[in-house]
Amino acid sequence: MFSAAERESAYVLDGLMRNDVVKSDVHSTDSHGYSEAIFAAAHLLGISYAPRLKGLDRQILYAFRSRREVDRRGWAVTPDKYVNAELVEASWDDILRLIATIELKETTASDIFRRLNSYAKQHVLYRALKAFGQIIKSLFILRYLDDLALRQAIEQQLSRVELANRFTRDVAVGSPREFLQAEKEEQEIAEACNRLIKNSIVCWNYLYLEHKLATVRDAGQKQALLAAIAGHSMLAWAHVNLLGEYDFSDEKLRDSFGLRPARFAA
Repeated sequence: MFSAAERESAYVLDGLMRNDVVKSDVHSTDSHGYSEAIFAAAHLLGISYAPRLKGLDRQILYAFRSRREVDRRGWAVTPDKYVNAELVEASWDDILRLIATIELKETTASDIFRRLNSYAKQHVLYRALKAFGQIIKSLFILRYLDDLALRQAIEQQLSRVELANRFTRDVAVGSPREFLQAEKEEQEIAEACNRLIKNSIVCWNYLYLEHKLATVRDAGQKQALLAAIAGHSMLAWAHVNLLGEYDFSDEKLRDSFGLRPARFAA
């Protein structure tokens, strides 16, 4: 847990680097999950950072070339400022040491960036990271404007994130957007219970679809069902009565062989 006043961007790197289950080579966030320094760090860590940027018309593009060269080439999208290449070159060894520290998990990215942001005057290493990140961000914006498939992929990924957030709220009674518990231990218990219920629903969805695939004999129908499963999320809960009463006694659990159709399920 961290303060709501902090930017999420450095914690995104923590999650990516310390996830031993899913190794991601591309990651999408909304506008609160990125910064130019994080663009730089993610690129050097081998992760393609693909955020959904708000207000693209207000984003600043950076270039190496002079304004005269830009005018001569007649680019439709023109840069606004120049990259501070000298600063990047002078701090390159320090940048590589910082990335190696994150890669080797000697410390977390959030701790490093919190320390760099703690100086009264912006640290030279942080300014160098930002300067390098401005190059990566500018290239990404140009790709984002030119590539429809990239925009659709980012939107689809973030739609799943928003679906997961809605799933979390719906599972909690009253669909709250904040913890009702005051103590940290109680909050952790509430979060663990919420996660257990969500995982149970997702597990049931997988079991039901596996059972459904096993009963389909027509090859065409099976392929159509597989395509539908591949293009959708397992985060579906409309078929579950979240405010119902559940009986987990041995008598009721004994009659659990097979899976009932979704509309007759709990």
